[in-house]
Amino acid sequence: MRLMSKDSQIIDTKSLYVNPERGVATLNYSQNYFTDIPSLVNSDEVKQIVKLYLDSRNPDNDDDAFDNASVDKFIDVLKKILFDDDSAFDEYDPKDILASVEELYSYYRSLLRVSVISYNDNKIVGNEFRTIDTQFNNLVRKLYRILEEKLQGFENRTYRQVNAATNATILVQQHDWKIPAGYEELRDIDFINTVMLRPPMMMHTKSNKREGVFSAVEENPIDRFHGERGKWFCYPAKIGESLAFIYFNVDYLVNGIALSNLFELASPEEVEGQKPDLVVLFGLEKTEGMVSHYYHDEKNDIWVGEVPYTDKTTYFGYMKKMCLTVHNLHQIYNGRLPIHGSMLKIKFTNGKEKNVVFFGDSGAGKSESIEALQELADDKIVSMETIFDDMGSFTLTDDGHIYAQGTETGAFVRLDDLSSAVAFNNMDRGVYLNPERKNARVIIPADTYQNVVKHHHIDMWLYANNYSDQVGIHRFDTKEEAEKVFIAGQRKALGTTDEVGMSKTFFANPFGPVQEQEKTKPIIDKVFTELFNKGVYVGEIFTHLGNDKSKDALKESASELLDVLMNN
Repeated sequence: MRLMSKDSQIIDTKSLYVNPERGVATLNYSQNYFTDIPSLVNSDEVKQIVKLYLDSRNPDNDDDAFDNASVDKFIDVLKKILFDDDSAFDEYDPKDILASVEELYSYYRSLLRVSVISYNDNKIVGNEFRTIDTQFNNLVRKLYRILEEKLQGFENRTYRQVNAATNATILVQQHDWKIPAGYEELRDIDFINTVMLRPPMMMHTKSNKREGVFSAVEENPIDRFHGERGKWFCYPAKIGESLAFIYFNVDYLVNGIALSNLFELASPEEVEGQKPDLVVLFGLEKTEGMVSHYYHDEKNDIWVGEVPYTDKTTYFGYMKKMCLTVHNLHQIYNGRLPIHGSMLKIKFTNGKEKNVVFFGDSGAGKSESIEALQELADDKIVSMETIFDDMGSFTLTDDGHIYAQGTETGAFVRLDDLSSAVAFNNMDRGVYLNPERKNARVIIPADTYQNVVKHHHIDMWLYANNYSDQVGIHRFDTKEEAEKVFIAGQRKALGTTDEVGMSKTFFANPFGPVQEQEKTKPIIDKVFTELFNKGVYVGEIFTHLGNDKSKDALKESASELLDVLMNN
């Protein structure tokens, strides 16, 4: 491809925004909307898309003469074909024109295309936003098919109902929320009211791995925010019981849309008149050191996260982990213990029901242990419900009880680690990120928000040990023995982050506890004391994933775990 400069590539009008470099586009239906083919073909928007496509071609290596036409000539020929004017073929071969039409169609659909409708502009239209988007998809698909069939000279025998115009649509609106002094720059940014996805969605980002640990700064990043309406959006999320306003630059549309499969979207009633617990600014320019930071605004009791505008931070892990870091810090300051792990509620055919928490840092084998257990016990399990997939928290109540809660309604998992049954069962609901690359991920819905934040008792807590030669599971005899292993957070890194080899992370959680170790230690001690006093099974499962990729040893460990769960 003949690449142009970033600035010259971008389309930026009131009705259309396209950044080919980031592979994203927004279509603002509130500014312009087409209901018939003539108005669509004659539009400036189509002209701009055609120009982007033609500019992306390399004329020196392109044998298709039609790709070397001017934008006006290209569109004029298409219009002649639509109206059966044979002069369209005076200069170009129908096969060349068809090849270009196919390439143009593929080029446009390679972008993440999101339509935007403002609820504030027209509430009646807002209520029908899904129908409006579907009609536009039908229109674009119809235009393509008319051109295709006229050029090939016969009707198709097979039709594929692809998402011709958009992959998703969002309904946005303004909210009157409690804006503290200093946060006024956020006032005009639209909140996302409702999202409609067209899954399965295949999305791509420049980066596919997260690096480093987020650190604190002394100045509030909000002081450097100068985003414009239409260039930034806010996804108001419920992360556990925290209210988070997640602001993202339009060039991070992949991340912003993917959030809808991970965190519960707060309703307008939950946003109006409220002050958020967390604010995340994703895609902030002029960030100190161009790395991710957070700031604790003690005066307003708001945790503010900032992620800089770089190619590296396009990886969804930055979005997810920054949100969870500021949430976990908020939890720690409220006396709760963030848990990096997965929690399942398992009902067995023998009538027993167990709540099991798998604990450990990235790549330790939490998800793999669950999968192995599920495969082994398929005929012995009535149901297996995910309470949290990556991050939860333990809370001690004033009357001495302890309960667990989750944070996410979805799961962000590696495609490589999914069994074919799990992957295919959820394929039609998933948002896939860089599926063709190493560390490919999928975000799939996992549980309802109401169940995620419910107070769940804990029957078993297992550390995922991926480095030991032992097989099976091991129960710790004392609180001190257990605390030592859990706090050390040892694992063999598997390449899901920038770490390699053996590593240690305080409490296996670089997203909050690492940053506030002194505040976290007393909470850890209280939690372990309470769990041992209540006789909860606290131990470790040996996953062997640091050494044994075959997962044979993991299956043996899962078999022993199954026996303990069903017979104790």
